[in-house]
Amino acid sequence: MPQNESDDRRGSILHVGILGDGNLRAAILGVNDGLVSNFSLVMGVAGGVDDPKWVLLAGIAGLLAGAFSMAAGEFVSVGGQRDVYRNRIKTLAESLRTSRYEEILRIAAIYETKGLTTLESMNVAKRLMENPDAALDTVAREELGLSPETIGSPFGAASSSFVAFVLGAIIPILPYLLGAGSLAFMLSAGLSAIALVIVGALVAAGSGRNLVWGGAKMLMAGGFAAAITFGIGNLVGIAVTG
Repeated sequence: MPQNESDDRRGSILHVGILGDGNLRAAILGVNDGLVSNFSLVMGVAGGVDDPKWVLLAGIAGLLAGAFSMAAGEFVSVGGQRDVYRNRIKTLAESLRTSRYEEILRIAAIYETKGLTTLESMNVAKRLMENPDAALDTVAREELGLSPETIGSPFGAASSSFVAFVLGAIIPILPYLLGAGSLAFMLSAGLSAIALVIVGALVAAGSGRNLVWGGAKMLMAGGFAAAITFGIGNLVGIAVTG
């Protein structure tokens, strides 16, 4: 197998294995969103006010608001996905029960696309139809692309995204929580930059991409957002305080 094809295949396997699970996907998105959004918020407020207490208050408010928003969004999204899945499976199960011959042809067509002959495909389809659960699982996965394992649970996705968002969002406010005083701003920016690189590298690893480029890209994106909000916050602060 050529090297580039082998690398692509390994990347695909890593992507499915690391990022394919619904709960883990929510966790990775939660960390990323929490870090970038609260880093930008903290930098924006810090650009407009000199009192670390106000920056800390804004950071905590952003952490809680974002975490609950992420959790609610994931709960509704994953719950909706599961409802759609169940409805399509119910419809498919009814079709398997009432239209046996048509479903045999349907399953046989799946195996013909995999390289079996028409006769072999029909034999496999007839054997599968003897076990309704196996037939249902085959059609759901092979033709409709439905797999309950990759969806996750609403509660699992909500809780993991909540915790992950908090873990990401707490990094920019850690120096303020620990009372770093005048150093809090610089420490917040430094810790957030390191975290952005780590998160970017992890996402890159999960998709089979270059770790260094993944970390650098995340740092540039998060840093740009924080720089813009800091500038706007500084302008607003000057306008408000005169």
